[in-house]
Amino acid sequence: MTRPYSPRMPRCPRPAHRLANISALVLAVLIVALLSGCAMVRVNSLGPQQYFAMRRGDILSTGHLSAATQATLRVAALNEGSCQSAPQACIDTIATVRGLNTDQRLASLAELSLQMALAQTPPAGTPWSDAQFDSWLKTARYAYAFLFLGQRTAGERAFKDRQTQIRDYYNYAVQELAGALFLRSTSATNHGNRDPENQFIAAWTVHIDLREVRLPEGVRELSEVIPASRLSFAGLHNTYRRDGLGAELVAVTQAAAPNPASSTPNSAANSEPTAEGNPDSNAGATLWFAPGSRPFNEMPSPNVTALLSFGGGTLEQVLASHDVVFSAYDPYRVEDVELNGQTVPLAANFSAGYGIWLARSGFARQSLLSMLGRTRGIDRPRIYMMQPFNPDRRIVLMLHGLASSPEAWVNVANDIQGDEILRDHFQVWQVYYPTNVPILVNLARIRQAVQLTLAHFDPAGVLPASNGMVLIGHSMGGVLARLLVSSSDDVLWVTIQNQYLPEGVDLVREDERLNRLLRFTPMPQIERAIFIATPHRGTPFASNRLSRWVANLVRLPLALLKEIDDMLQSATNADSTQRAGKTIAIPNSIEQLRETDPIIQSISRLPISQSVCFHSIIARRRETGPLEDSDDGVVPYRSAHLDGALSEKVIVSGHSVQETPEAIFEIRRILHDDIEVFDSHGACARLGAN
Repeated sequence: MTRPYSPRMPRCPRPAHRLANISALVLAVLIVALLSGCAMVRVNSLGPQQYFAMRRGDILSTGHLSAATQATLRVAALNEGSCQSAPQACIDTIATVRGLNTDQRLASLAELSLQMALAQTPPAGTPWSDAQFDSWLKTARYAYAFLFLGQRTAGERAFKDRQTQIRDYYNYAVQELAGALFLRSTSATNHGNRDPENQFIAAWTVHIDLREVRLPEGVRELSEVIPASRLSFAGLHNTYRRDGLGAELVAVTQAAAPNPASSTPNSAANSEPTAEGNPDSNAGATLWFAPGSRPFNEMPSPNVTALLSFGGGTLEQVLASHDVVFSAYDPYRVEDVELNGQTVPLAANFSAGYGIWLARSGFARQSLLSMLGRTRGIDRPRIYMMQPFNPDRRIVLMLHGLASSPEAWVNVANDIQGDEILRDHFQVWQVYYPTNVPILVNLARIRQAVQLTLAHFDPAGVLPASNGMVLIGHSMGGVLARLLVSSSDDVLWVTIQNQYLPEGVDLVREDERLNRLLRFTPMPQIERAIFIATPHRGTPFASNRLSRWVANLVRLPLALLKEIDDMLQSATNADSTQRAGKTIAIPNSIEQLRETDPIIQSISRLPISQSVCFHSIIARRRETGPLEDSDDGVVPYRSAHLDGALSEKVIVSGHSVQETPEAIFEIRRILHDDIEVFDSHGACARLGAN
C-alpha cells in the first residue's frame, strides 16, 4: 500500500550545533577585524557645552590638557597620565620628537610646562624655591616664543583659539611670577640684601624695569601685589578690562585712607596760618590749608600691567636664554607695546585698584563719625585722585552729599573710567569732606584744596588738566558745586549782617578772613557742572522731627566754633562791653539745608557764571502726579530745578539717584557731548539754554 502524503517538518538543530555556528561566526568577524587592522568608529553629536570644552578647554579652564596638546602627545606616543607622573621627561620628549611643526611644539611645551608649574606651586604667600621659579619662567618663555617667534605672527593667528590659550598661559605665568618676585624682593630687603634692578634666581637673571609705573608721590615701597583676576567685588556693578598681553595687577601701597590721627584740630602738625602773611598764628588753625600744603591723595592702589621679555633675536636664542626683563606699565598711559618687532595691545584692568581702595577705606563709618563730630573722623577736605595725575586729561571733580563719602560715586566713577572714550579725555578726582561743617566753611576749604592740588602738579596753570574741569555734585555736594561756579558779591555779607548780628553792630568789610568765606567768584578752571538731586533752595526734610533730632546729634569741632566766633566778633565794630558773654550761633550742615535758613535762601539767588554749562538730574519717587509737586523723599522738585539748565533729566528713583543706571547713562551722555563741544570750541557757552 502506498502511504498517504504528509509534509515533513524541519528539524531544529541540536543546541550544541547552534552554539558552534554562533562561535564560528564571531571568530570569523574577529579574524577579519584583526587582519584588516581597522578601528571601530562611531559618531556622536556634541552639545554647545561639549563643543566649547573640546575647542577651548585646557589646563587652566578644566584642569586637563587641551585637545590640541593631547593630540601632540599621541603623535609622540605619550599620554596625559604619563606626562602627569613624569612631566619633565614628557617635556623633553616633545622638545625633540619629530613630526611636529614649530607652533605645535611650542604651544604644547607651554601647556605642559604650565601643568608642571601648577603642580609644584606652594600656597599663596609662601616663598618659592629656585626650582619653582624655573618652572614658571620656562612656561612664560615657551609661551613668549610661540607668540613672537613661531611659524606665524600674532596678527596671522588672530582667529586661532590656540593663540588665545597660549596668551592666557603667558599672562598667568607673568601674574604668578609678579607676586613671587615681590615676596622674594621683600624678603631680601628685610635681610639687608637688595638689588632693586636685578634678581638672580638659579640660572636666571631677572632685570626689573619699573620706569613706566608712577607710584603716588612719596611712596617707595609696596605692601602687596594682588592679581586683579582673583578679585571679585560686591557693590561694583561692572569690571572694566582691556584684553591684551600682560598680567593685570594691583600695586597696593600703605595709605588706603586719610589718617584721622594726623588731622586732629589741636595737633601741632595741623597748626596752619589762615592766610599767607597773617600775623595771627592761631586764627587759621582749623579753617585753612597752609601754603604749600598737599591736601590730596593719589590712588593708593594703582592698576599695573606686567610683562616678561626674553633675550635673543631668534627662536633658538630665546629658548636658550636665561636673561629676562620684568617690566611694568601704567595701563592708563600705555595702550600697546612692541615686542620682537610686533605691536600688541597691553592688557589692563581699570576697576580692580578702585575696588580695593574703596573696600579697604572704611569711608562709611568714618563719614558718619565725622558728621557726628566724633574722633577718628576727618576735619577737612581731601582730594582723591583715581589714577596717577595725567597732564593731558581734563578733570571730573565729584562732590558727595550729607553723611556720605566717595563711596557714593562707586559706579559713576567706575563707569567713567571704564568708558574708553571718556577715559582718554578725563581723569576722576573725588572730594572727601566732613559733612557736619557749615557750607561756607566747606566751600572755602574745598576751593583752596582744589587750587593747591592743581598748583602742585601744574604751577603755571597751562596744562589741559588745569582747564575745562567738569563738576558733578550730589545733594549737598551739588550745593557746593553750584557755589564753586557762582559769584557772591555782597549778598552773603548782607545776610550775615541782617540775620546773625545784633542791631547796631556792623561787619568790617575789610576783614580778610571773613572775606574769604563770604566773597567769592567762579573758579575759572570749571566749564561744566552736573547737579544731582540738589536742594538748591533747601528741603523741608531738614526741618522734620527726625532731621531736627539728628541735627542735635551733630557736633562741630570746638576749635572751629571758637575760631568762627572769634572771627565774627573781631570783624564787627562792637566794643568789648557789647560782645561780653555773647556768642554767635553757628548752624551745622543739616540746619543750613532747611528751606527757611537765611544762608541757603541767599545762595539760591547767586548767579551762576555765564561761561559754565550746567545740567540737572532730578529724582521723583513716583511716576504719576504733577512734576512740580514731586520729590525724591528728601529733595522736592521745586528745589532741585534750575532755570537755564542745558538739560534736565527726571528719573523715577529715591534720593540716591546717582547710583541708578539711568543717571549714570545721563552723566556719560553729558560727558560725551562735552568732549565734542570742548574739543571744537575750547569752552562751553550757555547759548540756547532751556
